[in-house]
Amino acid sequence: MAILLLAEHDNTHLSDQTAKALTAAKQIGADVHVLVAGSNAKAAADAATKLAGVTKVLVADDASLANNLAEPLAALIVSLAPAYDTIIAAATSSAKNVLPRVAALLDMAQVSEIVEVISPDTFKRPIYAGNAIQTVQASDAKKVITVRTASFAAAGEGGSAPVESVAAAANPGLSTHVTDALSSSDRPELTSAKIIISGGRALGSSEK
Repeated sequence: MAILLLAEHDNTHLSDQTAKALTAAKQIGADVHVLVAGSNAKAAADAATKLAGVTKVLVADDASLANNLAEPLAALIVSLAPAYDTIIAAATSSAKNVLPRVAALLDMAQVSEIVEVISPDTFKRPIYAGNAIQTVQASDAKKVITVRTASFAAAGEGGSAPVESVAAAANPGLSTHVTDALSSSDRPELTSAKIIISGGRALGSSEK
């Protein structure tokens, strides 16, 4: 069966975390479908269709999915799960909120923050704050996986995947979105930065 990759996006732009998680997904299997769940997220879906290796883009456009609330998004993924044997996402704050719920609803164990794919059911992941690497073999019928994207290169463009609309699942109504309180910075996200300089106070100035 196919692999379902949950896209990371802001309804307008597709995060490069999705392209990196796609690289991991393609090492598990060749038939990768990307789920773009949001509200007025056509631009993000169009970007997903262009990623090399994507065979289909599923678009769930509903007001309940506008703010990445975990409960309606998890309900949607579970409704799609029968068609997939692997559900995967980048290990972002959003996916870390959603995929454990998906795993619990499916009564399966999650494999978290993989850094290497050994086979379709065997992965490596860091433990003890990264001081050791654990090899995990998933025995469940379906696999729920998050990917530490720093370990994978982003998939390139060049694809032309078809788009299919899917209906949002019934909203459990367990939470509501109140407001966003976001800090702004001209710096890129650490996981997306092309160059990282670490030195702290010892450098003393930007010139150094």
